[in-house]
Amino acid sequence: MADGLITREPPATRRLSLGSWRDVVARYRLMPWWAKVLAVFVLSRVISTAYLVGFARIQATNYWTVQSPGYFDFAKIWDGTWYWIIEQQGYPSVLSVVDGHVGQNAWAFMPVYPMVIKVFMLLTGASFGVVAVCVSVAAAAGTSLLLYRLLRTTLPGETALFGVVVFCVSPLSPLLQVAYAESLFLLLLCAALLLLVQRRYWAMVPVTAVAAFTRPGVVALSLALVLHFGYRWWHRRSSPFPARERVTVVVVAGVTGILGFAWPLVAAIVTGDLHAYTDTELSWRADYIGYGALVPFAPWIDGANWWFPHGAGLIYLVVLVVLFAGFLISPWARRIPVDLRLWSAAYAVYLLAVFFPQSSTFRILMPMFPLVGALAVPRSKVYRLALVVVLVGLQWVWLYYCWWVNGLDWTPP
Repeated sequence: MADGLITREPPATRRLSLGSWRDVVARYRLMPWWAKVLAVFVLSRVISTAYLVGFARIQATNYWTVQSPGYFDFAKIWDGTWYWIIEQQGYPSVLSVVDGHVGQNAWAFMPVYPMVIKVFMLLTGASFGVVAVCVSVAAAAGTSLLLYRLLRTTLPGETALFGVVVFCVSPLSPLLQVAYAESLFLLLLCAALLLLVQRRYWAMVPVTAVAAFTRPGVVALSLALVLHFGYRWWHRRSSPFPARERVTVVVVAGVTGILGFAWPLVAAIVTGDLHAYTDTELSWRADYIGYGALVPFAPWIDGANWWFPHGAGLIYLVVLVVLFAGFLISPWARRIPVDLRLWSAAYAVYLLAVFFPQSSTFRILMPMFPLVGALAVPRSKVYRLALVVVLVGLQWVWLYYCWWVNGLDWTPP
């Protein structure tokens, strides 16, 4: 405003701005696929980093940090501390016992992630928190690139790219840049699934071998291979399934299953306790339902009854399973590679068999991330924009309730 008059932007300037924007869009469209994926990933990290920094500033003094910790200290709370302990001390040969039961200890956390961090700490001299975040971010970027390749096997390029967008802004995407092993496990899992879709079965073995010592869940990949075998056998007339490939799938499925139980075997050998790993894992659910043996498929029933007593929980559980099965056969889901749906079904069975549902459930569900391809199928701009806005908003919700430590917090991530 000048001398009481409202000045307007000259038309030439407006045209220049519009032209510049169009130039940016044109340049983006000419970028190779990997550059587009990395651009999406970087922009999503800006959002999640802003969230994490904001929560760190209002974080009160707690078990892990002082008041208003720095980003890297805030990024290594919760399970991140266990990985720091492993990097510093390794694993105990004698299990801690509390009231006659095995207590929480480092054997619940596998060694690949903390050992990778240790190597880079020695090479760079940087602190645990800095290296842990860098390793997680690098692995998450790699996962985004592989996810695009994976979805691109059956989906158009722009749909596959939006699938990556959904993955990068999902409610738990802040976990991709903290001291958790999820990013590294998702990278290895995505590589294994891509090899499965490409039917490069032998190449899956070294990948799953590393994944088996990164996070639990590889045993579900063995079940996925069994389902893959069944699918290919059923469709062998329209898509040949030679005897050599049948033998290969059976052998790789068996090896993968053995790898899935390798870490519990290592824990048993080192501690001299055959149940060292399972008893350690069960100690985390003791605060909910007390100590007890691991009975396959009982945890979700116990959890349903604990969260929703008087029989209501079982009804909700059945409804949840039916809805998930319905989603896997929906038109959207059927657009993604069938092996991704078989993996998701196998992983769901694995979780139903061994996992007790609580606030960590959302994190434990992350290996089903290839299903973002189904959410990316609708091409409506309104739908896609609304989905991104909702997912970004849910990041705040998850950080508030599960990551940020609010007093005696019973909602660990």
